[in-house]
Amino acid sequence: MSLKRRNRVSPSFSMASMTDVIFLLLIFFMITSTAVSPNAIKVLLPQGKQQTSAKPLTRVIIDKDLNFYAAFGNEKERALSLDELTPFLQKCAEKEPDMYVALYADESVPYREIVEVLNIANENHFKMVLATRLPEVKK
Repeated sequence: MSLKRRNRVSPSFSMASMTDVIFLLLIFFMITSTAVSPNAIKVLLPQGKQQTSAKPLTRVIIDKDLNFYAAFGNEKERALSLDELTPFLQKCAEKEPDMYVALYADESVPYREIVEVLNIANENHFKMVLATRLPEVKK
């Protein structure tokens, strides 16, 4: 009497469960790696007792009619021509060498005018800040 096997073993292997395990391990390692502190060495930084003061700021404003206004520190803006701007900024730099020059220009001002002020600042080695909003006037 010959016995036949009814169940045959399939030689193929399903990787579906293995990919699930890999993704679970990947998620586990991603979560645990972010919980680790990135600083390996604790550094004690010195604390300052005095508050640092802001560097003096010189404002240059160009309005939509291409009028130039300038002021140093808390002074009120005064009208200047482009030729008078360079000596004014040089006098401000003599008062405070670490000053910043903030340039405020109306959105309708051509780039040519802005670039001229930037060139003046570059030639005299002034630190420039391009600002988008006009400074608020203190009353």
